[in-house]
Amino acid sequence: MKSHKYKAVIFDLDGTLLNTLEDLQDSVNYGLEKYGMQKRTLEEIRRFVGNGVGKLIERAVPKGTTKDEEAKVFSAFKEYYAKHCNDKTDLYPGIRELLSELKNRGYRMAIVSNKLQSGVDALSELYFKNYTGIAVGGKENMPKKPEPDMVYEALRQLGVSKEEAIFVGDSEVDIATARNAGMECISVAWGFRSRAEQEAAGAKIFVNDPMEILTYIY
Repeated sequence: MKSHKYKAVIFDLDGTLLNTLEDLQDSVNYGLEKYGMQKRTLEEIRRFVGNGVGKLIERAVPKGTTKDEEAKVFSAFKEYYAKHCNDKTDLYPGIRELLSELKNRGYRMAIVSNKLQSGVDALSELYFKNYTGIAVGGKENMPKKPEPDMVYEALRQLGVSKEEAIFVGDSEVDIATARNAGMECISVAWGFRSRAEQEAAGAKIFVNDPMEILTYIY
């Protein structure tokens, strides 16, 4: 990879920039408990995330749950998460410094997440408004990652080609997304999936510290 190729960096959100796992767990368990279902552990939630909150709830409810019951849990989850999405969430160590350095060096940035657009907007406003105003989240008529549509929308807003941007994520979904979009992918070691899980999904470039990302793009 040659440094001059890249003008922009597209980031996954959960597990890459922000550790959102505990707030997701609390919100899922609020919905499950409300309808008399067994709560889920943090490790279970870690395994369930990555394909959007609809899939998260589908995986969290007990086998045999009807679609109507699942929809009620999903509704309770959304209601709770809207108010509590930032109770325990925070940036991973070194992310703020990375984003500041990218901004100083003139890189454009965007966020692409399967999280509902409302949640993406709320967290982007809290953490990333000084770095980027481009945050593409889950919405109707927009296929979720690993389909490339959300990435293409981010590229459109950034005003760069796929060859001029690199994708940064923490999961097999992100690796497949970058592949489907025809982009290079940097996989992070601090997120929701292990290095082994990401390697099995085809990850080739790993970073253990956010600032290492600069060595691949500068």
